[in-house]
Amino acid sequence: MRRADRLFQILQYLRGGRLVTAAQLAEKLEVTPRTIYRDVAHLIGSGVPIEGEAGVGYLMRDGYDLPPLMFTHDEIVALVSGARILQSWGGTKMAAAAQEALVKIDTVLPEEARARAGQVNVHAIETPMNNGLWRDFLDRFEAASEAHMRLQMSYADETGSHTERVVRPLGVWFWGQVWTAVCWCELRDAFRMFRLDRVLTLQELDRFRPEKHQTLRAFIETEAYCH
Repeated sequence: MRRADRLFQILQYLRGGRLVTAAQLAEKLEVTPRTIYRDVAHLIGSGVPIEGEAGVGYLMRDGYDLPPLMFTHDEIVALVSGARILQSWGGTKMAAAAQEALVKIDTVLPEEARARAGQVNVHAIETPMNNGLWRDFLDRFEAASEAHMRLQMSYADETGSHTERVVRPLGVWFWGQVWTAVCWCELRDAFRMFRLDRVLTLQELDRFRPEKHQTLRAFIETEAYCH
């Protein structure tokens, strides 16, 4: 869980004047009490009216509420534009999440900011190329790179030749109209990039342990050195 999400959850648990101990918060958020101590100190330093101390517990005085979500004009343009692009060019789950994000943003924005969001004139046009298995494969490659999951795939190169590969996904990159997966290819024992629109089948295998020379950072450093 990101720290920002954890801080938000701490505020939710402290609402209503309830006395909550650091141990209880740590158990709910699956972190150590020491982490909770630091987070609460950060919230107090930010002006949140939390009372209490370590070893006793914490509570938040009634009447405090989170300030309304505020974005600058440029931030609204960036958020709405990015969500629209993902709706058209992202994976299946990404597109659905982008739509939900737009709904949530619209819900929490003040009226003036909501009007600005509706006036953003940046759009992503869907084409026949946007349809296909690659959208599902994009979600699966992204999830596998995060979970360190090996994948077995059937792949067609630019000549149409088919090969079977077992890969260790490291990340996905977008090149304007094409998504590629950066992987460590066990067949070639080297880094390889695969166009997702050329992947024919995909199957999850087992988890892999990241190796220092097989990371995305190592790939980027290798590419920089080669150029």
